Amino acid sequence: MLCIKNARVIDPGNQTDVMADIMIDNGKITAVKEPGSFDSVEGAEVIDASGLVAAPGLVDVHVHFRDPGFAYKEDIHTGAAAAARGGFTTVVCMANTKPPVDNVETLEYILNEGKKTGIHVLQAAAVSKGLKGKELTDMAQLKAHGAVGFTDDGIPLMDGKLVKEAMEEAARLDVPLSFHEEDPAFIVNNGINHGAVSKQLGIYGSPSVAEDSLVARDSMIALHTGAAVDIQHISSAAAVKTVKFAKELGADIYAEVTPHHFTLTEEAVLKHGTMAKMNPPLRTEADRQAIIEGLKDGSIDIIATDHAPHSQEEKAKELTQAPSGIIGLETALGLGITNLVRPGHLTLLQLMEKMSLNPARLYRFDLGYIESGKEADLVIFDPDEEWTAGEFVSKSSNSPFVGEKLFGKVKYTICSGQVVYEDR
Repeated sequence: MLCIKNARVIDPGNQTDVMADIMIDNGKITAVKEPGSFDSVEGAEVIDASGLVAAPGLVDVHVHFRDPGFAYKEDIHTGAAAAARGGFTTVVCMANTKPPVDNVETLEYILNEGKKTGIHVLQAAAVSKGLKGKELTDMAQLKAHGAVGFTDDGIPLMDGKLVKEAMEEAARLDVPLSFHEEDPAFIVNNGINHGAVSKQLGIYGSPSVAEDSLVARDSMIALHTGAAVDIQHISSAAAVKTVKFAKELGADIYAEVTPHHFTLTEEAVLKHGTMAKMNPPLRTEADRQAIIEGLKDGSIDIIATDHAPHSQEEKAKELTQAPSGIIGLETALGLGITNLVRPGHLTLLQLMEKMSLNPARLYRFDLGYIESGKEADLVIFDPDEEWTAGEFVSKSSNSPFVGEKLFGKVKYTICSGQVVYEDR
């Protein structure tokens, strides 16, 4: 048994923010009652959460654990450790491994390794065979063996007919699809916004039309197929408006945004170089403000990290040659509190909606609640504690936030009733 006492319990599923004690037994929440209710319980491990927030364990629907094929960057166990340190109890891994997750053998390898980690490591399978965008995978078979959704993340699907077929099959199977929206026809150098900074550097980068055009296409196909579609790592003001319009028309569209896209702009490339290179790229301050407004008005449902580890040697290459992507699991909550909650853009309850409840809803997970009978997946954190980002447990350290002062420190992560991370 585990008893969490004197916590500020933020429960986005029930839209409550109260002081309470939480009792956990056999991996489940057994009771949530007013403080002092469990003073006489014998044999229970006690966590005194005075001054701390207890919320549902965070759910990240967009991570790259690089295993199999690229375990020098990250593996399933180090990725899961980074997730636990960041307060995440459930993650959905992307399919662009080597080999890609377009077959049952690779899928089952990842799921079996994930079961050894202490958190819920889940897997989205590939939409297309070999991530080539030509032929659909056997989605029904992959779902039957544990795939929770489908994505070719990292590679845009350019064949509209194939996209429609994938959405129709996903709707039939009642699983979500996640789309990386960047049309390469408009891009010369990916990872850097085509704008003032790229011109200053003498580089033709990735203009927002590359994203906007595919977001518009897939939003309309989603409307006509009824599929649940996640627009991944949204980065442009026009894309935010497009998603909002599609929602108004009745499309089952979700949009996710990364902490780096609501925190940084293209100017970060001048300061951080390749550590600020990602797909889609950091864009303008106007785009960043539109993203924040999208989070506030519900156009953007989900905060996801796109945790993308790379080695120091890879990121040390020149700007146009280095791979895109940064790690994000260990800084996500701090960036959300520092840049969204403290400035007054979102309440803590709203932040937890974006980081636990809504991601769970996209994938049909029964998570995001703190109530009797639910899975005992929790994060306990101090929203006011200041800390310095760095010294990651991830294998990689490719982050522009190294050395940054953030607020919101994870103190405990509890998954299925077990403490899987404790800040010491």
